[in-house]
Amino acid sequence: MAGGELSILVGGPAGAGVFATGSIAARALLYHGYSVFATNEYPSLIRGGHQWVLVRARMGEPVYAHRRRLDAILALDAETIRLHAGRLSEGGLVVCDERVAERAHGGRVLALPLVELAREAGAPPVAANVVGLGALLAAAGGRLEPLLEAVRRHYRGRGDLAEANARAASLGYREGSRAGLALGARIAYAPRGGRLLLDGNSAVALGALAGGMSFFAAYPITPASPMLHLLAEVQRELGIVVVQAECELAAINMAIGAAYAGARAVVATSGPGFSLMAESLGEAAMAEVPIVVVDVQRAGPSTGLPTHTAQGDLRFAIHASHGEFPRAVIAPGDPVEAYELACEALNIAWLLQVPVVLLTDKFLGESYWTVDGLPEVGPAEGSVVRGRAPSGYARYAITGDGVSPMLVPGSEGARVYANTNEHDEHGYVTTDPTTVKAMQEKRFRKLAKLREMAEREGVKTYGSGSVALLVWGSTKMVALEALRELSGVKVVQVVWLEPFPAGALRRALEGCREVLVAENNATGQLASLVRQHLLLEPRAVLLRYDGRPLEPEELVEFVRGAGCG
Repeated sequence: MAGGELSILVGGPAGAGVFATGSIAARALLYHGYSVFATNEYPSLIRGGHQWVLVRARMGEPVYAHRRRLDAILALDAETIRLHAGRLSEGGLVVCDERVAERAHGGRVLALPLVELAREAGAPPVAANVVGLGALLAAAGGRLEPLLEAVRRHYRGRGDLAEANARAASLGYREGSRAGLALGARIAYAPRGGRLLLDGNSAVALGALAGGMSFFAAYPITPASPMLHLLAEVQRELGIVVVQAECELAAINMAIGAAYAGARAVVATSGPGFSLMAESLGEAAMAEVPIVVVDVQRAGPSTGLPTHTAQGDLRFAIHASHGEFPRAVIAPGDPVEAYELACEALNIAWLLQVPVVLLTDKFLGESYWTVDGLPEVGPAEGSVVRGRAPSGYARYAITGDGVSPMLVPGSEGARVYANTNEHDEHGYVTTDPTTVKAMQEKRFRKLAKLREMAEREGVKTYGSGSVALLVWGSTKMVALEALRELSGVKVVQVVWLEPFPAGALRRALEGCREVLVAENNATGQLASLVRQHLLLEPRAVLLRYDGRPLEPEELVEFVRGAGCG
Protein backbone atom coordinates (compact mmCIF):
# COMPACT_ATOMS: atom_id res chain seq x y z
CA MET A 1 0.00 0.00 0.00
CA ALA A 2 1.56 3.29 -1.09
CA GLY A 3 2.99 5.20 1.83
CA GLY A 4 1.51 2.83 4.41
CA GLU A 5 4.12 0.24 5.22
CA LEU A 6 7.60 -0.84 4.19
CA SER A 7 9.80 -3.77 5.21
CA ILE A 8 13.50 -3.82 4.25
CA LEU A 9 16.17 -6.42 4.98
CA VAL A 10 19.86 -5.59 4.81
CA GLY A 11 22.11 -8.65 4.76
CA GLY A 12 25.76 -9.53 4.34
CA PRO A 13 28.86 -10.83 6.13
CA ALA A 14 30.09 -9.41 9.42
CA GLY A 15 32.39 -6.50 8.65
CA ALA A 16 30.33 -5.30 5.69
CA GLY A 17 28.55 -2.60 7.68
CA VAL A 18 25.23 -4.44 7.86
CA PHE A 19 24.24 -3.04 11.26
CA ALA A 20 25.37 0.48 10.34
CA THR A 21 23.23 0.31 7.20
CA GLY A 22 20.22 -0.93 9.17
CA SER A 23 20.62 1.87 11.70
CA ILE A 24 20.84 4.50 8.96
CA ALA A 25 17.82 3.04 7.15
CA ALA A 26 15.78 3.05 10.37
CA ARG A 27 16.65 6.67 11.10
CA ALA A 28 15.98 7.77 7.53
CA LEU A 29 12.48 6.28 7.71
CA LEU A 30 11.94 7.83 11.14
CA TYR A 31 12.88 11.22 9.66
CA HIS A 32 10.33 10.62 6.87
CA GLY A 33 7.70 10.41 9.64
CA TYR A 34 7.32 6.66 10.02
CA SER A 35 6.98 4.57 13.15
CA VAL A 36 9.93 2.20 12.89
CA PHE A 37 10.91 -1.19 14.27
CA ALA A 38 14.33 -2.78 13.63
CA THR A 39 15.75 -6.12 14.70
CA ASN A 40 18.80 -8.18 13.78
CA GLU A 41 20.40 -11.59 13.72
CA TYR A 42 24.10 -12.42 13.73
CA PRO A 43 26.37 -15.38 14.50
CA SER A 44 28.83 -15.50 17.39
CA LEU A 45 31.81 -14.57 15.19
CA ILE A 46 34.18 -11.61 15.07
CA ARG A 47 34.18 -11.49 11.27
CA GLY A 48 32.40 -13.49 8.59
CA GLY A 49 29.17 -15.42 8.85
CA HIS A 50 25.82 -14.14 7.63
CA GLN A 51 24.01 -11.38 9.50
CA TRP A 52 21.01 -9.24 8.76
CA VAL A 53 18.96 -6.30 9.96
CA LEU A 54 15.24 -6.04 9.28
CA VAL A 55 13.68 -2.57 9.30
CA ARG A 56 9.91 -2.35 9.24
CA ALA A 57 8.11 1.00 9.06
CA ARG A 58 4.46 2.04 9.19
CA MET A 59 2.97 5.47 8.58
CA GLY A 60 0.35 6.73 11.03
CA GLU A 61 0.30 3.70 13.37
CA PRO A 62 2.83 2.07 15.69
CA VAL A 63 4.77 -0.88 14.36
CA TYR A 64 5.30 -3.46 17.09
CA ALA A 65 7.30 -6.27 15.48
CA HIS A 66 8.67 -7.88 12.35
CA ARG A 67 6.77 -9.68 9.58
CA ARG A 68 7.77 -12.49 7.25
CA ARG A 69 7.08 -10.52 4.07
CA LEU A 70 9.78 -8.23 2.65
CA ASP A 71 9.37 -5.33 0.23
CA ALA A 72 13.06 -4.94 -0.50
CA ILE A 73 16.43 -6.56 0.15
CA LEU A 74 19.76 -4.76 0.14
CA ALA A 75 22.12 -7.67 -0.49
CA LEU A 76 25.77 -6.99 0.35
CA ASP A 77 26.65 -10.50 -0.80
CA ALA A 78 25.15 -13.38 -2.78
CA GLU A 79 24.38 -15.36 0.39
CA THR A 80 21.80 -12.76 1.40
CA ILE A 81 19.95 -13.28 -1.88
CA ARG A 82 20.02 -17.06 -1.49
CA LEU A 83 18.69 -16.96 2.06
CA HIS A 84 16.05 -14.25 1.88
CA ALA A 85 14.82 -13.68 -1.70
CA GLY A 86 12.01 -16.17 -1.13
CA ARG A 87 10.43 -13.75 1.35
CA LEU A 88 10.01 -10.95 -1.20
CA SER A 89 6.48 -9.83 -1.88
CA GLU A 90 5.12 -9.34 -5.36
CA GLY A 91 6.77 -6.22 -6.73
CA GLY A 92 9.66 -6.60 -4.30
CA LEU A 93 13.15 -5.49 -5.21
CA VAL A 94 16.70 -6.76 -4.66
CA VAL A 95 19.43 -4.11 -4.65
CA CYS A 96 22.93 -5.54 -5.04
CA ASP A 97 26.32 -5.09 -6.62
CA GLU A 98 26.70 -5.99 -10.29
CA ARG A 99 29.08 -8.79 -9.35
CA VAL A 100 26.37 -10.83 -7.62
CA ALA A 101 23.40 -9.86 -9.80
CA GLU A 102 23.33 -13.19 -11.61
CA ARG A 103 22.62 -14.89 -8.25
CA ALA A 104 19.49 -12.83 -7.67
CA HIS A 105 16.24 -14.75 -7.96
CA GLY A 106 12.69 -14.34 -6.66
CA GLY A 107 12.25 -10.66 -7.41
CA ARG A 108 13.27 -7.73 -9.56
CA VAL A 109 16.90 -6.72 -9.40
CA LEU A 110 18.58 -3.32 -9.27
CA ALA A 111 22.24 -4.12 -9.90
CA LEU A 112 24.73 -1.27 -9.60
CA PRO A 113 28.52 -0.91 -9.31
CA LEU A 114 28.21 -0.22 -5.59
CA VAL A 115 31.91 -0.50 -4.72
CA GLU A 116 32.98 1.67 -7.67
CA LEU A 117 30.43 4.33 -6.74
CA ALA A 118 31.73 4.32 -3.15
CA ARG A 119 35.26 4.93 -4.47
CA GLU A 120 33.96 7.69 -6.74
CA ALA A 121 32.55 9.38 -3.63
CA GLY A 122 35.95 9.21 -1.94
CA ALA A 123 34.67 6.70 0.60
CA PRO A 124 36.11 3.31 1.55
CA PRO A 125 34.80 0.22 -0.30
CA VAL A 126 32.60 -0.72 2.68
CA ALA A 127 30.53 2.40 1.89
CA ALA A 128 28.94 0.30 -0.86
CA ASN A 129 26.33 -0.28 1.85
CA VAL A 130 25.13 3.35 1.90
CA VAL A 131 25.35 3.54 -1.91
CA GLY A 132 22.93 0.61 -2.05
CA LEU A 133 20.69 2.15 0.59
CA GLY A 134 20.52 5.38 -1.38
CA ALA A 135 19.50 3.46 -4.49
CA LEU A 136 16.86 1.51 -2.57
CA LEU A 137 15.27 4.61 -1.05
CA ALA A 138 15.20 6.30 -4.45
CA ALA A 139 13.45 3.27 -5.96
CA ALA A 140 10.89 3.48 -3.13
CA GLY A 141 10.23 7.16 -3.74
CA GLY A 142 11.92 8.34 -0.57
CA ARG A 143 13.61 11.70 -0.16
CA LEU A 144 17.35 12.21 -0.16
CA GLU A 145 17.50 14.80 2.67
CA PRO A 146 16.32 12.47 5.48
CA LEU A 147 18.81 9.84 4.31
CA LEU A 148 21.70 12.32 4.37
CA GLU A 149 20.65 13.48 7.82
CA ALA A 150 20.65 9.87 9.02
CA VAL A 151 24.09 9.22 7.48
CA ARG A 152 25.62 12.31 9.07
CA ARG A 153 24.07 11.49 12.43
CA HIS A 154 25.44 7.94 12.33
CA TYR A 155 28.97 9.20 11.55
CA ARG A 156 28.80 12.36 13.64
CA GLY A 157 32.13 13.46 15.02
CA ARG A 158 33.99 11.61 12.26
CA GLY A 159 34.39 14.58 9.92
CA ASP A 160 35.55 13.55 6.45
CA LEU A 161 34.14 10.02 6.81
CA ALA A 162 30.65 11.39 7.43
CA GLU A 163 30.78 13.58 4.33
CA ALA A 164 32.28 10.79 2.19
CA ASN A 165 29.42 8.50 3.18
CA ALA A 166 26.91 11.26 2.49
CA ARG A 167 28.36 11.63 -1.02
CA ALA A 168 28.18 7.85 -1.46
CA ALA A 169 24.52 7.82 -0.43
CA SER A 170 23.82 10.68 -2.87
CA LEU A 171 25.44 8.81 -5.77
CA GLY A 172 23.41 5.71 -4.93
CA TYR A 173 20.23 7.80 -4.80
CA ARG A 174 21.05 9.29 -8.21
CA GLU A 175 21.60 5.87 -9.78
CA GLY A 176 18.48 4.46 -8.16
CA SER A 177 16.42 7.36 -9.53
CA ARG A 178 17.80 6.80 -13.03
CA ALA A 179 17.10 3.06 -13.02
CA GLY A 180 13.33 3.43 -13.30
CA LEU A 181 12.63 0.38 -11.11
CA ALA A 182 9.91 1.62 -8.76
CA LEU A 183 9.33 -0.33 -5.58
CA GLY A 184 5.76 -1.50 -5.04
CA ALA A 185 5.72 -0.06 -1.50
CA ARG A 186 6.21 3.69 -1.86
CA ILE A 187 7.65 5.88 0.88
CA ALA A 188 5.54 8.82 2.06
CA TYR A 189 6.83 11.96 3.76
CA ALA A 190 5.12 13.35 6.85
CA PRO A 191 7.88 14.26 9.34
CA ARG A 192 7.17 14.42 13.06
CA GLY A 193 9.54 15.75 15.68
CA GLY A 194 10.19 14.70 19.25
CA ARG A 195 10.52 10.97 18.61
CA LEU A 196 13.49 8.66 18.99
CA LEU A 197 14.57 5.12 18.22
CA LEU A 198 15.27 3.23 21.42
CA ASP A 199 16.50 -0.29 22.07
CA GLY A 200 15.80 -2.27 25.22
CA ASN A 201 19.38 -2.29 26.50
CA SER A 202 19.70 1.49 26.26
CA ALA A 203 16.27 1.88 27.84
CA VAL A 204 17.34 -0.19 30.85
CA ALA A 205 20.54 1.84 31.24
CA LEU A 206 18.65 5.13 31.00
CA GLY A 207 15.96 3.94 33.41
CA ALA A 208 18.58 2.91 35.94
CA LEU A 209 20.16 6.36 35.66
CA ALA A 210 16.74 7.93 36.20
CA GLY A 211 16.43 5.73 39.29
CA GLY A 212 19.59 7.21 40.76
CA MET A 213 22.06 4.49 39.80
CA SER A 214 25.58 5.61 40.73
CA PHE A 215 27.48 2.32 40.33
CA PHE A 216 27.32 -0.18 37.46
CA ALA A 217 29.39 -3.33 37.09
CA ALA A 218 29.45 -5.95 34.38
CA TYR A 219 31.62 -8.52 32.73
CA PRO A 220 31.21 -8.37 28.92
CA ILE A 221 28.64 -10.90 27.73
CA THR A 222 26.31 -11.01 24.75
CA PRO A 223 23.63 -9.68 24.57
CA ALA A 224 23.97 -7.49 27.70
CA SER A 225 27.25 -5.74 26.79
CA PRO A 226 25.68 -2.71 25.06
CA MET A 227 24.67 -1.42 28.50
CA LEU A 228 28.29 -1.51 29.62
CA HIS A 229 29.42 0.25 26.43
CA LEU A 230 26.82 3.01 26.73
CA LEU A 231 27.37 3.71 30.42
CA ALA A 232 31.17 3.63 30.09
CA GLU A 233 30.91 6.43 27.50
CA VAL A 234 28.89 8.74 29.75
CA GLN A 235 30.21 7.90 33.23
CA ARG A 236 32.44 10.96 33.62
CA GLU A 237 29.80 13.31 32.29
CA LEU A 238 27.18 11.90 34.67
CA GLY A 239 29.44 11.36 37.67
CA ILE A 240 28.81 7.63 38.03
CA VAL A 241 31.20 4.71 38.42
CA VAL A 242 31.22 2.04 35.70
CA VAL A 243 33.43 -1.01 36.17
CA GLN A 244 34.25 -3.75 33.69
CA ALA A 245 34.94 -6.53 36.17
CA GLU A 246 37.26 -9.47 35.61
CA CYS A 247 34.39 -11.96 35.88
CA GLU A 248 30.69 -12.19 36.73
CA LEU A 249 31.42 -13.12 40.35
CA ALA A 250 33.51 -9.98 40.77
CA ALA A 251 30.82 -7.84 39.08
CA ILE A 252 28.00 -8.77 41.45
CA ASN A 253 30.20 -8.66 44.53
CA MET A 254 31.48 -5.22 43.56
CA ALA A 255 27.87 -4.10 43.20
CA ILE A 256 26.96 -5.57 46.59
CA GLY A 257 29.91 -3.78 48.16
CA ALA A 258 28.95 -0.52 46.50
CA ALA A 259 25.34 -0.85 47.67
CA TYR A 260 26.50 -1.61 51.23
CA ALA A 261 28.46 1.65 51.04
CA GLY A 262 25.33 3.54 49.97
CA ALA A 263 25.54 3.54 46.15
CA ARG A 264 22.51 2.53 44.12
CA ALA A 265 24.11 -0.34 42.22
CA VAL A 266 23.16 -2.40 39.17
CA VAL A 267 24.87 -5.38 37.57
CA ALA A 268 24.01 -6.63 34.06
CA THR A 269 24.61 -10.04 32.53
CA SER A 270 23.05 -12.86 30.55
CA GLY A 271 22.11 -16.42 31.55
CA PRO A 272 25.61 -17.92 31.93
CA GLY A 273 26.77 -14.96 34.01
CA PHE A 274 23.59 -14.98 36.09
CA SER A 275 24.24 -18.65 36.87
CA LEU A 276 27.61 -17.69 38.33
CA MET A 277 26.03 -14.88 40.33
CA ALA A 278 23.45 -17.09 42.03
CA GLU A 279 25.35 -17.55 45.30
CA SER A 280 25.91 -13.82 45.62
CA LEU A 281 22.20 -13.20 45.08
CA GLY A 282 21.68 -15.07 48.36
CA GLU A 283 24.53 -13.09 49.93
CA ALA A 284 22.69 -9.85 49.14
CA ALA A 285 19.45 -11.31 50.52
CA MET A 286 20.97 -12.42 53.83
CA ALA A 287 22.91 -9.16 54.32
CA GLU A 288 19.77 -7.25 53.18
CA VAL A 289 21.79 -5.19 50.72
CA PRO A 290 19.74 -3.65 47.87
CA ILE A 291 20.91 -5.05 44.53
CA VAL A 292 19.48 -5.11 40.99
CA VAL A 293 20.57 -7.79 38.49
CA VAL A 294 19.62 -7.37 34.83
CA ASP A 295 19.50 -10.70 32.99
CA VAL A 296 19.32 -10.22 29.20
CA GLN A 297 18.32 -13.76 28.32
CA ARG A 298 19.78 -15.81 25.51
CA ALA A 299 19.34 -19.42 24.46
CA GLY A 300 21.01 -22.05 26.65
CA PRO A 301 21.99 -24.14 28.48
CA SER A 302 25.72 -23.49 28.88
CA THR A 303 27.10 -21.32 26.08
CA GLY A 304 24.02 -22.17 24.05
CA LEU A 305 23.33 -19.63 21.31
CA PRO A 306 25.18 -16.53 22.53
CA THR A 307 23.65 -14.16 19.98
CA HIS A 308 20.07 -15.44 19.87
CA THR A 309 17.02 -14.87 22.02
CA ALA A 310 15.10 -16.97 24.54
CA GLN A 311 12.93 -16.76 27.64
CA GLY A 312 14.36 -19.77 29.41
CA ASP A 313 15.63 -18.16 32.64
CA LEU A 314 12.26 -17.44 34.26
CA ARG A 315 12.09 -20.34 36.70
CA PHE A 316 15.79 -19.97 37.47
CA ALA A 317 15.40 -16.27 38.30
CA ILE A 318 12.54 -17.08 40.67
CA HIS A 319 14.55 -19.74 42.51
CA ALA A 320 18.21 -18.74 42.00
CA SER A 321 20.51 -19.28 44.98
CA HIS A 322 20.02 -21.72 47.83
CA GLY A 323 17.78 -21.25 50.82
CA GLU A 324 14.65 -19.13 50.98
CA PHE A 325 14.32 -15.38 50.80
CA PRO A 326 12.03 -12.75 49.28
CA ARG A 327 12.89 -11.23 45.93
CA ALA A 328 11.23 -9.50 43.00
CA VAL A 329 11.40 -10.69 39.39
CA ILE A 330 9.93 -8.33 36.80
CA ALA A 331 9.96 -8.45 33.00
CA PRO A 332 9.40 -5.45 30.70
CA GLY A 333 7.90 -6.01 27.26
CA ASP A 334 9.02 -2.89 25.37
CA PRO A 335 11.61 -0.10 25.69
CA VAL A 336 9.32 2.27 27.60
CA GLU A 337 8.56 -0.46 30.14
CA ALA A 338 12.27 -1.31 30.26
CA TYR A 339 12.98 2.31 31.17
CA GLU A 340 10.23 2.47 33.79
CA LEU A 341 10.95 -0.91 35.35
CA ALA A 342 14.71 -0.38 35.55
CA CYS A 343 13.98 2.65 37.72
CA GLU A 344 11.29 0.71 39.60
CA ALA A 345 13.68 -2.20 40.21
CA LEU A 346 16.11 0.12 41.99
CA ASN A 347 13.30 1.63 44.03
CA ILE A 348 11.98 -1.79 45.06
CA ALA A 349 15.47 -2.92 46.05
CA TRP A 350 16.08 0.17 48.19
CA LEU A 351 12.61 0.42 49.70
CA LEU A 352 12.61 -3.22 50.82
CA GLN A 353 16.32 -4.13 50.87
CA VAL A 354 15.85 -7.20 48.65
CA PRO A 355 17.47 -8.44 45.45
CA VAL A 356 15.53 -7.59 42.29
CA VAL A 357 15.97 -9.37 38.97
CA LEU A 358 15.01 -7.52 35.79
CA LEU A 359 14.44 -10.10 33.03
CA THR A 360 14.81 -8.95 29.46
CA ASP A 361 16.07 -10.89 26.41
CA LYS A 362 18.14 -10.48 23.28
CA PHE A 363 15.10 -9.62 21.13
CA LEU A 364 14.07 -6.76 23.42
CA GLY A 365 17.62 -5.75 24.29
CA GLU A 366 18.93 -5.35 20.75
CA SER A 367 15.80 -4.38 18.78
CA TYR A 368 14.71 -0.78 18.25
CA TRP A 369 11.28 0.78 18.42
CA THR A 370 10.01 4.31 17.81
CA VAL A 371 9.30 5.98 21.13
CA ASP A 372 7.31 9.20 21.42
CA GLY A 373 8.74 10.03 24.82
CA LEU A 374 9.69 8.61 28.19
CA PRO A 375 7.68 9.01 31.40
CA GLU A 376 8.92 10.95 34.38
CA VAL A 377 10.34 8.57 36.95
CA GLY A 378 12.77 9.00 39.80
CA PRO A 379 14.42 7.43 42.83
CA ALA A 380 12.76 6.44 46.10
CA GLU A 381 14.95 5.27 48.94
CA GLY A 382 13.07 3.96 51.97
CA SER A 383 14.61 3.32 55.40
CA VAL A 384 18.12 4.57 54.60
CA VAL A 385 19.93 6.71 57.18
CA ARG A 386 22.45 9.11 55.65
CA GLY A 387 23.74 11.04 58.64
CA ARG A 388 24.19 10.51 62.35
CA ALA A 389 23.05 7.11 63.62
CA PRO A 390 19.88 7.04 65.73
CA SER A 391 20.22 6.06 69.37
CA GLY A 392 20.45 2.30 69.91
CA TYR A 393 20.91 1.65 66.18
CA ALA A 394 20.58 -1.99 65.11
CA ARG A 395 21.19 -2.76 61.44
CA TYR A 396 18.78 -5.73 61.40
CA ALA A 397 16.20 -4.43 63.87
CA ILE A 398 13.01 -6.49 63.85
CA THR A 399 10.24 -4.31 62.45
CA GLY A 400 6.61 -4.74 61.55
CA ASP A 401 7.19 -4.65 57.80
CA GLY A 402 10.52 -6.48 57.90
CA VAL A 403 12.52 -3.48 56.67
CA SER A 404 15.29 -2.42 59.04
CA PRO A 405 17.02 0.97 59.05
CA MET A 406 20.05 0.91 56.73
CA LEU A 407 22.88 3.14 57.89
CA VAL A 408 25.55 4.17 55.41
CA PRO A 409 29.03 3.14 56.63
CA GLY A 410 31.04 6.03 57.96
CA SER A 411 28.02 7.66 59.54
CA GLU A 412 28.69 9.12 62.96
CA GLY A 413 27.63 7.23 66.05
CA ALA A 414 27.45 3.56 65.02
CA ARG A 415 29.14 0.63 63.41
CA VAL A 416 27.40 -0.85 60.38
CA TYR A 417 27.55 -4.62 60.22
CA ALA A 418 26.83 -6.77 57.18
CA ASN A 419 26.75 -10.51 57.79
CA THR A 420 26.02 -13.37 55.41
CA ASN A 421 25.78 -15.80 58.30
CA GLU A 422 22.51 -15.85 60.16
CA HIS A 423 22.70 -13.03 62.70
CA ASP A 424 20.83 -11.17 65.37
CA GLU A 425 19.45 -7.64 65.14
CA HIS A 426 22.90 -6.10 65.57
CA GLY A 427 24.54 -8.29 62.93
CA TYR A 428 26.34 -10.72 65.22
CA VAL A 429 26.45 -14.40 64.20
CA THR A 430 23.87 -16.57 65.92
CA THR A 431 22.59 -20.13 65.82
CA ASP A 432 20.01 -19.58 68.54
CA PRO A 433 16.82 -21.18 67.15
CA THR A 434 14.51 -18.47 68.49
CA THR A 435 16.60 -15.70 66.95
CA VAL A 436 17.06 -17.60 63.68
CA LYS A 437 13.31 -18.06 63.36
CA ALA A 438 12.62 -14.41 64.21
CA MET A 439 15.12 -13.12 61.64
CA GLN A 440 13.82 -15.40 58.90
CA GLU A 441 10.26 -14.26 59.62
CA LYS A 442 11.39 -10.62 59.66
CA ARG A 443 12.87 -10.91 56.16
CA PHE A 444 9.78 -12.66 54.82
CA ARG A 445 7.49 -9.93 56.13
CA LYS A 446 8.77 -7.91 53.16
CA LEU A 447 6.71 -10.21 50.95
CA ALA A 448 3.51 -8.44 51.98
CA LYS A 449 4.64 -5.20 50.33
CA LEU A 450 6.06 -7.06 47.32
CA ARG A 451 2.76 -8.87 46.80
CA GLU A 452 0.87 -5.61 47.07
CA MET A 453 3.06 -4.11 44.34
CA ALA A 454 2.71 -7.22 42.17
CA GLU A 455 -1.08 -7.20 42.42
CA ARG A 456 -1.22 -3.48 41.62
CA GLU A 457 1.33 -3.37 38.77
CA GLY A 458 1.91 -6.95 37.68
CA VAL A 459 -0.64 -7.49 34.88
CA LYS A 460 -1.52 -5.44 31.79
CA THR A 461 -4.20 -6.10 29.17
CA TYR A 462 -4.59 -5.03 25.55
CA GLY A 463 -7.71 -5.40 23.45
CA SER A 464 -10.84 -7.21 24.56
CA GLY A 465 -12.52 -10.51 23.95
CA SER A 466 -13.41 -13.87 25.39
CA VAL A 467 -10.04 -15.40 24.46
CA ALA A 468 -7.00 -14.48 26.54
CA LEU A 469 -3.50 -14.77 25.06
CA LEU A 470 -1.01 -14.76 27.95
CA VAL A 471 2.53 -13.52 27.28
CA TRP A 472 5.48 -12.10 29.17
CA GLY A 473 8.53 -10.05 28.23
CA SER A 474 9.19 -9.11 24.62
CA THR A 475 6.62 -11.58 23.29
CA LYS A 476 4.10 -8.86 24.21
CA MET A 477 5.17 -6.82 21.16
CA VAL A 478 4.76 -9.76 18.79
CA ALA A 479 1.32 -10.41 20.30
CA LEU A 480 0.27 -6.78 19.79
CA GLU A 481 1.26 -7.02 16.14
CA ALA A 482 -0.71 -10.27 15.79
CA LEU A 483 -3.69 -8.63 17.49
CA ARG A 484 -4.21 -6.48 14.38
CA GLU A 485 -5.46 -9.64 12.61
CA LEU A 486 -7.37 -11.24 15.48
CA SER A 487 -10.85 -10.54 16.77
CA GLY A 488 -12.26 -11.43 20.17
CA VAL A 489 -8.77 -11.82 21.64
CA LYS A 490 -7.34 -10.03 24.66
CA VAL A 491 -3.56 -9.97 25.13
CA VAL A 492 -2.68 -10.37 28.81
CA GLN A 493 0.89 -9.45 29.75
CA VAL A 494 2.30 -10.74 33.04
CA VAL A 495 4.88 -8.16 34.14
CA TRP A 496 5.62 -9.37 37.67
CA LEU A 497 6.69 -12.99 37.82
CA GLU A 498 7.73 -13.09 41.48
CA PRO A 499 5.76 -12.59 43.59
CA PHE A 500 3.23 -13.88 41.08
CA PRO A 501 0.19 -11.58 40.73
CA ALA A 502 -2.37 -14.37 40.97
CA GLY A 503 -5.26 -12.15 42.00
CA ALA A 504 -4.64 -9.55 39.29
CA LEU A 505 -4.29 -12.24 36.65
CA ARG A 506 -7.46 -13.98 37.80
CA ARG A 507 -9.34 -10.68 37.44
CA ALA A 508 -7.84 -10.08 33.99
CA LEU A 509 -9.12 -13.50 32.88
CA GLU A 510 -12.69 -12.96 34.09
CA GLY A 511 -15.13 -13.54 31.26
CA CYS A 512 -12.58 -15.38 29.13
CA ARG A 513 -13.77 -18.75 27.88
CA GLU A 514 -10.30 -19.80 26.67
CA VAL A 515 -6.76 -19.13 27.89
CA LEU A 516 -3.78 -19.50 25.56
CA VAL A 517 -0.09 -19.00 26.40
CA ALA A 518 2.83 -18.13 24.09
CA GLU A 519 6.47 -17.88 25.12
CA ASN A 520 10.07 -18.36 23.92
CA ASN A 521 11.11 -21.48 25.82
CA ALA A 522 10.77 -25.25 25.55
CA THR A 523 8.96 -26.04 28.80
CA GLY A 524 6.21 -23.43 29.07
CA GLN A 525 7.51 -21.66 32.17
CA LEU A 526 4.80 -19.00 32.32
CA ALA A 527 2.19 -21.69 31.68
CA SER A 528 3.59 -23.65 34.62
CA LEU A 529 3.22 -20.60 36.88
CA VAL A 530 -0.39 -20.23 35.77
CA ARG A 531 -1.05 -23.85 36.68
CA GLN A 532 0.74 -23.43 40.02
CA HIS A 533 -0.90 -20.23 41.17
CA LEU A 534 -4.31 -20.30 39.47
CA LEU A 535 -4.85 -24.08 39.21
CA LEU A 536 -5.76 -23.34 35.59
CA GLU A 537 -4.81 -25.46 32.58
CA PRO A 538 -4.39 -23.35 29.42
CA ARG A 539 -6.31 -24.47 26.36
CA ALA A 540 -3.08 -24.48 24.32
CA VAL A 541 0.54 -23.38 24.70
CA LEU A 542 2.75 -22.14 21.84
CA LEU A 543 6.47 -22.58 22.48
CA ARG A 544 9.37 -21.47 20.31
CA TYR A 545 12.90 -22.39 21.34
CA ASP A 546 15.12 -22.23 18.24
CA GLY A 547 16.77 -18.96 19.28
CA ARG A 548 14.36 -16.82 17.28
CA PRO A 549 11.48 -14.68 18.55
CA LEU A 550 7.93 -15.70 17.82
CA GLU A 551 6.45 -14.22 14.64
CA PRO A 552 3.09 -12.41 14.45
CA GLU A 553 1.94 -14.77 11.69
CA GLU A 554 2.87 -17.69 13.90
CA LEU A 555 0.74 -16.34 16.73
CA VAL A 556 -2.22 -15.72 14.42
CA GLU A 557 -1.99 -19.30 13.13
CA PHE A 558 -1.73 -20.60 16.70
CA VAL A 559 -4.78 -18.70 17.96
CA ARG A 560 -6.90 -19.68 14.99
CA GLY A 561 -5.63 -23.26 15.11
CA ALA A 562 -6.86 -23.45 18.69
CA GLY A 563 -10.34 -22.56 17.44
CA CYS A 564 -10.12 -18.94 18.62
CA GLY A 565 -9.74 -15.51 17.07
